[in-house]
Amino acid sequence: MSKKILVVLTNTPKYPAIKRATGLWSGEAVHFVDAVLKAGYPVDYVSPGGGYVPIDPHSLQMAPDLDWQWLEDKSFLDLLGSTSSPDQVKAEDYCAMYYTGGHGVMFDFPNNQPLQGVARKVYESNGIIAAVCHGVVGLLNIKLSDNSLLLKDRQVTGFSNTEEKLAALDKVVPFLTENELIARGGLYHKGDDPWQPFVVGDGRLLTGQNPASTALLAQKVITALQAQ
Repeated sequence: MSKKILVVLTNTPKYPAIKRATGLWSGEAVHFVDAVLKAGYPVDYVSPGGGYVPIDPHSLQMAPDLDWQWLEDKSFLDLLGSTSSPDQVKAEDYCAMYYTGGHGVMFDFPNNQPLQGVARKVYESNGIIAAVCHGVVGLLNIKLSDNSLLLKDRQVTGFSNTEEKLAALDKVVPFLTENELIARGGLYHKGDDPWQPFVVGDGRLLTGQNPASTALLAQKVITALQAQ
């Protein structure tokens, strides 16, 4: 099996109904990619529409040094400006697929059928599917070849209703991530303390609750890949 990991990013630059920027939550790409590259797993980037990926400016307000190292790297920014579209991706090239978050994903991840098709092929070829924070909304409508939902009866986490309310965006988002995971039959769990790292694994499905969970999720993905 290939050692490459496919990283999924949003193309959404703003909330459709309000004048507020959104996009990729920078650390949810940086902290994952930095870890898997160091472990020897190359990455490619894909987005629902291909091309440019905006960065949510709110994710930079308290960004650690690692984020800035990457965001000042022109080669990384060039990659964010020229992501592949799903129809340019061959699922057989990847051992894992990872969905980043940021609120932008809520508008272009859930109903993108080409991405769902790639994920199904990766998963059914013994690959790992991982997602963090709002990125888990990319899993909501993935159906396997037997027409069952990937999430049904699976242990999962993702951005909680509590965290969405603390972020004061629960009235702005099109739906609440926690509610939709449960609606798809997911067995939802969350950590005792909002904003703290929390990761849930169910076989080859690995999910993280919030931005702080990204590095831990990356390590869980690496461990699972190395065990195969």
